[in-house]
Amino acid sequence: MTREEKANIIEELKDKFSNNAHYYITDASGLSVAQVNNFRRLCFNKGVEYRVIKNTLIKKALDALNTDHSAIDDKLKGFSGVIFSSEVANTPAKVITEFRKKSALSKPELKAAFIESDFYLGEENLKMLADLKSKNELIGEVVALLQSPAKNVVSALQSGKNTLGGLIKTLSEREN
Repeated sequence: MTREEKANIIEELKDKFSNNAHYYITDASGLSVAQVNNFRRLCFNKGVEYRVIKNTLIKKALDALNTDHSAIDDKLKGFSGVIFSSEVANTPAKVITEFRKKSALSKPELKAAFIESDFYLGEENLKMLADLKSKNELIGEVVALLQSPAKNVVSALQSGKNTLGGLIKTLSEREN
């Protein structure tokens, strides 16, 4: 690979890192080409991008950004692949988990994840990341919680005589 090719890759990676709020660095060493291709296909189908990239190029692209990524420097060893996700932070973790379940493999392993300016280092964070709720899911839960008391009152008013609505109906019938 020539210097110009490396510079182009670094510039492209720099753009990807800056345009995607979330990325995961994985270790897929030991997977066959067919298995890596299956993993790539699953990533594509779930709306995330997976690329195998040299550690030095990843490091140079991250160093070119105006943020401190030194927390993952020691994770950039051996085989590394990067999963980019611009929308939902937990999609890459779910993809890794789903691939492992379907293929009965223990790879790819999570080396590090960068989510909303926080680092999650190591395989032990994968389950927690997969269980994270997306922003839209959290907003939906808050809206449901806010609507719940009003729905309970309406439901109680519309139900039988053992409720406030039934009592009001009974009282109004007595007056007539």
